[in-house]
Amino acid sequence: MSSPGLLIALPLVVLAFGHTLSNLLRTLPAIATDVISTDIGTTTAYLGVLTGAYHLFFALGQIPVGVMLDRLGVKAVSLALLAVATLGCVAGALANGPASFFAAQAFLGIGCCGMLLCPFALAAKTLPPLRFSMWSGLIVSIGNCGMLLSATPMAWLIERHGWRTGFWLSAALALILGALVTLIVRSPEKAAPQAPSRDLGSELREVLAITASPRLRGPVLLAFTSLAAVLAVRGVWGGPWFMEVRELSRIEAGNALIPLTLAMAVGPLVAGGIDRITSARRVLLAGGHLMAGFLLLLVVAAVPGGWLHGGLLGSATSDAWVFFAFGCCMSTQPLLFAMGQSSTPKESSGKALAALNLVFFCGTAFHQLASGFIASYFGMEAVFVYFSLALVGSAGLFVHCTKRDSLVEAAHDMPAKTP
Repeated sequence: MSSPGLLIALPLVVLAFGHTLSNLLRTLPAIATDVISTDIGTTTAYLGVLTGAYHLFFALGQIPVGVMLDRLGVKAVSLALLAVATLGCVAGALANGPASFFAAQAFLGIGCCGMLLCPFALAAKTLPPLRFSMWSGLIVSIGNCGMLLSATPMAWLIERHGWRTGFWLSAALALILGALVTLIVRSPEKAAPQAPSRDLGSELREVLAITASPRLRGPVLLAFTSLAAVLAVRGVWGGPWFMEVRELSRIEAGNALIPLTLAMAVGPLVAGGIDRITSARRVLLAGGHLMAGFLLLLVVAAVPGGWLHGGLLGSATSDAWVFFAFGCCMSTQPLLFAMGQSSTPKESSGKALAALNLVFFCGTAFHQLASGFIASYFGMEAVFVYFSLALVGSAGLFVHCTKRDSLVEAAHDMPAKTP
């Protein structure tokens, strides 16, 4: 790699590791739910409610971080976020009750809310469009390695040294990343004076207006449930499912989550390739989410006493591969960003992406809170049924809201008849 290329690649890779840390912290509770809930004096189901704070504050931080990236630059914002994330890790390691654990999750949500936006912002400013497309996929893949770390490696660490060690290790990783950002990521050059920036209130109103626009309504309705379902299975309920329902050890549960994690790491690149070849983005999104909802029902139906228990189904191994298929289907999710960008004028495409990111995590916070209460009253199987119905319902709404747009585009693409 040439020296100029290395100067661009190294900062992007370092910042992408921030997204790795974010995914590690987001999914860490899934492999330690039982011991965390016991230590802080709560139930497994209520812990699911507490972890919703991460997603709520993650969503609330999207617009401010986006504005600060424009005003202060990537390096300053990244260092500030890593500092807050470090505090959140320390707070998580020291948490001794539900309130302190909730506060730790809130700090982590704020600290991690821009870990993906930072490398994306730097790539957008330093790379041409074709290379940006390549790097955006690579950044997501590097980031999803955090979910691999929170599977078997984190299960091994928790089994031998306790769940608090996971947070202490994450704090150390955040400090190391902060040092690397300081050394490798360059500060922005002084720009020419510009007109005064708008206040956050006006920025928020504009993003909300785009979110409610008819052209973005379909992607928004699907985004509200899409990420929530993935993080519910991989980030919160997957570990307890294997440990409580399938009676696996913690390390065995971590191993069982690896196929799903691999699907989420590689799947988006495959889905993007299929989209480019087929130009069937709407069908891929609707079909993928509908099939994912069906697969969650399949897992519930295969529990002991369920109507599909026995045969090829009804074991931890079969559940692991059903979750793998679920991850493959949900890997169409990033196509929502492409649809949002193409559904709005070019000058508003950035705000459309911000709007979708906001909805992704607002939906995750809402569904996470709801699933925690559902688990408390009806059990873990009901949580999977809930997300199955939510995926099917949101996919149906997506199809309905995008039907008119697809017909308009089809009519536009038809060759004109000659007289």
